[in-house]
Amino acid sequence: MADLKGKVAVVTGSTKGIGRAIAEALVRAGCNVAVSSRHADDAEKTAQELTATGPGRAIGRACDVQDEAQCTDMIAETVLAFGRLDILVNNAGIGAFGPVADMEPQTWRNVLRTNLDGVFYCTHAALPHLKRAKGAWIFNIASLAGKNPFPGGAAYNASKFGLVGFSEALMQEVRQDDIRVSYIMPGSVATEFSHPQSGSGDAWKIQPEDIGQIVMDLLTMPPRTLPSRVEVRPSKPGK
Repeated sequence: MADLKGKVAVVTGSTKGIGRAIAEALVRAGCNVAVSSRHADDAEKTAQELTATGPGRAIGRACDVQDEAQCTDMIAETVLAFGRLDILVNNAGIGAFGPVADMEPQTWRNVLRTNLDGVFYCTHAALPHLKRAKGAWIFNIASLAGKNPFPGGAAYNASKFGLVGFSEALMQEVRQDDIRVSYIMPGSVATEFSHPQSGSGDAWKIQPEDIGQIVMDLLTMPPRTLPSRVEVRPSKPGK
């Protein structure tokens, strides 16, 4: 899928951070992209800004990935707008950290519903369209927390461990349908999610555009090859 002109992608949680960087990289490569956020104004503003970078075009859609109907509608509206779907990037995610004893059950549910249920809802809605594309790709943005548990991370760890298992199973289910599935596991990324520091304090971290570059690099792989799991770390962690 080296030539992305005319291809269509959905990127969830794409008004900032990793999602926006991936969406921008796709648009710059000529792909038409649906960007999403829980807030319609943010999604539409981002779409206008990305379209200005061209040559691809972006549209903005409100979507809370915890809501199955909203995920289904977003996928359907994207196909209606652009006529097809070739790439799904499941990026939307949240984190909540603290001891299990102190965690509210609703906080637990919010993390699992966003980071895991939302991926299922979007993927489930997208698969019929991706199968018709003949050469589609699903990217799930996981985390190194999906293999490295840590105190205070029970909810986030559980969601990302689950996403890794989901991705591995899905990859084996759809590979004969000409759909490749890759999950990317970043370490520390300089985004709002990881409490960015002022000045050059985040310079050692992975930058969002680095993840965008990884997605673009994967899309150039020959059809016979599938890098299904990509672990990404800062080359020189902060001391």
